[in-house]
Amino acid sequence: MRYAMRRRRPAAAPTTLAAAVASFVCASCVLRAPAALAADAAAHYPDHTVRVVVGYPPGGGADIMARLLQKPLSAALGQSVIIENRPGAGQNIADAYVARAKPDGYTLLLSSSALAVNPSLFPTLSANPLTAFEPVALFAESPNLLVVNPKLPVDSVAALIAYEKKRPEGGNFSSSGNGSTQHLCGELFKLKTGMKATHVPYKGSAPSLAAVIGGDVDFSFVNIPSAKPLVLQHQLKALAVTSTHRSPLLPDVPTMAQAGVPGMDVAAWYGVLAPAGTPAPIVAKLNAVIVHAVSGEPLKSQLVNLGSDPVTYTPAGFHQYLAADTQRWAQIVKAAGITPR
Repeated sequence: MRYAMRRRRPAAAPTTLAAAVASFVCASCVLRAPAALAADAAAHYPDHTVRVVVGYPPGGGADIMARLLQKPLSAALGQSVIIENRPGAGQNIADAYVARAKPDGYTLLLSSSALAVNPSLFPTLSANPLTAFEPVALFAESPNLLVVNPKLPVDSVAALIAYEKKRPEGGNFSSSGNGSTQHLCGELFKLKTGMKATHVPYKGSAPSLAAVIGGDVDFSFVNIPSAKPLVLQHQLKALAVTSTHRSPLLPDVPTMAQAGVPGMDVAAWYGVLAPAGTPAPIVAKLNAVIVHAVSGEPLKSQLVNLGSDPVTYTPAGFHQYLAADTQRWAQIVKAAGITPR
């Protein structure tokens, strides 16, 4: 079975704050219908603190992204924005919590791409990502880096594939946890190349990379910020990046397609969602604020320095992206036989 990893990007959201906000301001001109009442609510939104819930502990990728958004979001909304960490169950605890929250724009979810993966890993989820939330804004994509121990006798992706195929039982690879994008990258790599490799999950990127450095595993897919210092110190060897273009942080490292494995355009993404039923004008206002922040400084440079691509989507575009991502990961999880053990 072939897996088409490329997605058509939906129309980008407007990058001018005034232009983006205008779409809901004019709603106050209509008659006193429910839509007009919703527009009035948006015009006065927010009038108290906004909570952004993160499904991971402080210091992780999603938490870092949330805290980068915190200051510009608070400044644009004119209210305090607090980050609330509710870790556990691969983000499912935070997802369920926000899905049950009052749909008024005061409780938001800072989600990673786990939201698209989890329905395939946990069929009995209480919070279906396509029905339990109003997508607000997708703002960053972070590709992974394929790394190996420098002592491994390979200098390219092709050499790694050949090396693993010569071993009767294949090699092994590490990840930051079962069902993570790093794990799924490894499984997709196996499907694309026909090579054998046993997955060894760890509790986080740090111990996963330590396993590669120590020679306990052959390779790993990991986010660029975590791996870059170790690559520069020659503790890890970078073979390829899982994006359509080379990373400006490691410009000498080819993409997976350039290295001979097309269809490996895989990135963790970060976005903001609200509970289903949140008034459209409030969603539009939040989208306008986030798009404006991501399109300007210093947030744009901060994301790039973390190895992420700043992106801007409309709420409808984010919904389309989420639906496509959920579908493609369902295919890969099923083909690879991945379970949430």
